[in-house]
Amino acid sequence: MTVRVEKAASLRLSRLSEHFQHCHSLLIVLQYFPDPDAIASAMALKLLAYRSGVTGISVACGSAPGRVENLALLRYLKLNLLRLDHLNANPFERIAMVDAQPGAGNAGLPPDRIADIVIDHHPIRHETRQVPYHDIRSRYGATSTMLWEYLEAAGIRPPMRVATALAYGIRSDTSDFGRDSSDADIRALSCLYPLANLRQLGRIVHAPLSHSYFRVMVKGLCQARQYGRCTITSLGIIQHPDSLGEVADLLLREQGIRWTMCHGVWRNQLLISIRTDDEQAHAGRLLRRAVNRLGHAGGHAAMAGAQIPLESAGEAGPLTSSIERRFLVLVNAGNPQPRHLVTPAFIRSLLRKEP
Repeated sequence: MTVRVEKAASLRLSRLSEHFQHCHSLLIVLQYFPDPDAIASAMALKLLAYRSGVTGISVACGSAPGRVENLALLRYLKLNLLRLDHLNANPFERIAMVDAQPGAGNAGLPPDRIADIVIDHHPIRHETRQVPYHDIRSRYGATSTMLWEYLEAAGIRPPMRVATALAYGIRSDTSDFGRDSSDADIRALSCLYPLANLRQLGRIVHAPLSHSYFRVMVKGLCQARQYGRCTITSLGIIQHPDSLGEVADLLLREQGIRWTMCHGVWRNQLLISIRTDDEQAHAGRLLRRAVNRLGHAGGHAAMAGAQIPLESAGEAGPLTSSIERRFLVLVNAGNPQPRHLVTPAFIRSLLRKEP
């Protein structure tokens, strides 16, 4: 760490610590279906707060994760992740958000409570500027990197479980540095690896997959339509929104494909996940234009998501068609006529009984 970076980290730590003074209870709020970066960041902030004298610390989110890797991480950390809708936030003296921001529509913070602390690596939102302490560094690939720098500035050596989680948070959000990463992320991971349990990390990354995982993947492949260098698919009504990102990631691995979109309906919302490997593009900004104020949208250069409220499930069809058309224009897909990734004839041939 250079002298300049070290001074900046010390200043941030000092300002953050001021908000823990005379504080006995802290609620850390994560996004719906929190990913490894959010979970690890919460554990690191919990450690910082505890070292500052805060004894009553809870971590909560709108809905629990669905991905088996994330559930495996929670079990390893022995983290009691609470549901916000089952929790009274009023008794907490401070509320912090990590890897999420107010107004993004993906955290479920009670409307009558305002966050006191926000630490995130997504582009800053207008609402975040009103938060007493906010640290937003959109050039970072992971919030876990930011929290590692706080721990380092405080002279705190994280326990092995926390170090393992932080390492996974950086690896997962940067896709092993294949997207949206910085020198700070690389440096943080190099510092964390010697402190982490790599054997346990391997078990988490390769956690056993459920039967429903394969059903979702098959549906995503069968519904996929290709428009030139872009692939779009729909999962219909979904149980776990994080499956959208998994399918979008898988489809992007096809040769020649530069953009993918996967959407589905969860509760009363249309959810969209997009991915790109176009280094000249910015997925977050592009998706905001495609959604066009119909809901909340945002993200990074290589990945983005959107949430659009629905009055009824019947709205989803016309709405997705409109958003898909705008999306295809914005990415210059080129070919207006779709081609099925998996054709109906191929599916029939697989189902046909052998003579």
